[in-house]
Amino acid sequence: MKTRKFNWPIWAGFLLTVFAFLSYPFLFVNWPLTRDFPWVNLLLFALAAILLFIGLRRAFSPDRRLLSKIVSSAVAALSVLVLASFIFAIFIASRWLPASPGAPGVGQKAPEFSLVDTNNKPVSFSELRTTPINGRAPKGVLLIFYRGYW
Repeated sequence: MKTRKFNWPIWAGFLLTVFAFLSYPFLFVNWPLTRDFPWVNLLLFALAAILLFIGLRRAFSPDRRLLSKIVSSAVAALSVLVLASFIFAIFIASRWLPASPGAPGVGQKAPEFSLVDTNNKPVSFSELRTTPINGRAPKGVLLIFYRGYW
């Protein structure tokens, strides 16, 4: 009786597809080289596609059972769905964000505004830029806007 070998390329391709999908938001988005165009993720998807193709060829060999063919086809289809979701999210859905033409760019000064602090005292942006702290003028102001309430 001939023993059947485990179809590892189909599972390795699926795991590599999941890794390529999850590595972009959790790892590769941190560097501009891989954030601006996800070339590393696309290479990982290409390698996963090669493994999936090898796994499908192995699954559809004449000595394989029907269950192996069905499972391998489902895993490959799920991997293609993950790839399609990645392409949609990165290249299509990200373009739907509205443009903000009035927002200041990097290195530009923020417009003048006034808000209340935690003690309900009004504080203006120009006051933060010019008021001496410990006898020295501040070099800059870091603005952090929280969504919500104090």
